[in-house]
Amino acid sequence: MKSLFSLLFTALLISCSAQEKADSDIVMADVSNEEAKELMAQQSDLQIIDVRQNAEVALGMIDGAVQMDISKPAFDAQIATLDKEKPVLVYCAAGGRSKTAQEIMEEAGFKKVYNLKRGYERWK
Repeated sequence: MKSLFSLLFTALLISCSAQEKADSDIVMADVSNEEAKELMAQQSDLQIIDVRQNAEVALGMIDGAVQMDISKPAFDAQIATLDKEKPVLVYCAAGGRSKTAQEIMEEAGFKKVYNLKRGYERWK
């Protein structure tokens, strides 16, 4: 009986540490312009998502970005087309909507989502 308890306890510890490892692989972070540029230079598989509306996007976008307007009902379906295992840089005009998008993506199971802190308005 004692060895059975020890075996179950050991299995429980291994299970908990595996869960901690999985959670530690998740990265949700706000990044500066400089940090975003480093991500773009270092991670060739970075997915860049612009969550602004059409009129805002008409004023310009970050090179390589794809528009997925967070205010549209199709937003959830659009992010479902992305690879959840690859890193994502998300931005809007000033950082608020992209923060919401980051939270939605985390709930959807994305592993690494970076929010451009001050958005496209301060992009240089």
